[in-house]
Amino acid sequence: MVIAVTGAAGMLGSSVVARLVADGVDVVGLDLREPAPGTAPPGYRHFTGDVRDPAALRQALTGAAAVVHCAAALPSYPAAQIRSIVVDGSRAVLDAVRAARVPRLVYISSTAVYGLPRQVPTPEEHPYAPVDPYSTAKADAERLAVGYRDADLVLPVLRPKTFLGPGRMGLFSMLFQWAQEGRNFPVLGDGQVRIQMLHVADLVEAVVTVLRAPAEVANDTYNIGAAEFGTLREDFQAVLDAAGHGKRVVALPARPALAALGLLERTRLSPVYGRLLHKLMDDSYVDIGRARQRLGFSPRYSNRDAVLETFRWWQGQRTSGTPAGASGRTSRDPWRQGVLAAAKVFF
Repeated sequence: MVIAVTGAAGMLGSSVVARLVADGVDVVGLDLREPAPGTAPPGYRHFTGDVRDPAALRQALTGAAAVVHCAAALPSYPAAQIRSIVVDGSRAVLDAVRAARVPRLVYISSTAVYGLPRQVPTPEEHPYAPVDPYSTAKADAERLAVGYRDADLVLPVLRPKTFLGPGRMGLFSMLFQWAQEGRNFPVLGDGQVRIQMLHVADLVEAVVTVLRAPAEVANDTYNIGAAEFGTLREDFQAVLDAAGHGKRVVALPARPALAALGLLERTRLSPVYGRLLHKLMDDSYVDIGRARQRLGFSPRYSNRDAVLETFRWWQGQRTSGTPAGASGRTSRDPWRQGVLAAAKVFF
């Protein structure tokens, strides 16, 4: 059968493509970008186009038995662009799926729909509580998607935590660069909050599982995250230890640091967005019991596994001289550090 993947050149989309092709599936991808050189697996067909373009979607979805909708915006994008990509893009994909009579769509949402929940671990029943343009768009788009479920369309919704793995840059590149240069790394407060993350391979496994699951099991909403995770200080310290310079995680007074970073964000001098700042101040993890019980989901990687494997991949990229880019437009790009790049001299 044919499976179409939107956002197929991104970190998640390309990982889904690689896994499905390895499983013997005929895969078609759609993305604004071409796949990174040398990454497209044999037999894979790629269409360059926008998920908001009905003509591009018709071309990519022709003959598809299922769609995996990975295309998304980053929280750092302008608010109008986030909404256009996330909400309007999802609506266009859903309409195209219905028009093409595709029987199954895997919708990649986010735990951002919970906003900054006070109930931890957070269950799927937690109400939508968005707090910024990104989480609002993700919540609105998920509501829209669930409304398309009917007798002819099975629509699993996956809500992953922040995922890492080979190919991931974003804000993690800042941690990796500072560690490699032999610098200490700051955290807000004492860093003893428990922040759940996720290896991209475990998310891909969840995608494959809901593609294959019976309709009555697949047609549900699932939190996806690591089962084993410690504190933010422990995960960051693991990277510093792996770099081998003997550096340490350094605590910053929480309230002054939060105020300073918030000001830098508003003046566009820092890429660290507001919801992330507040999320790092409290425990943040979701209940994955439903995925375990109904899907048999069993994450292979802990937080530390995911962070360290990503760091090793990043080191290999530097050693090989492979350009990583610096646009900050995708999770594959290292985000521009802004004024924070100058601050590293103090650490």
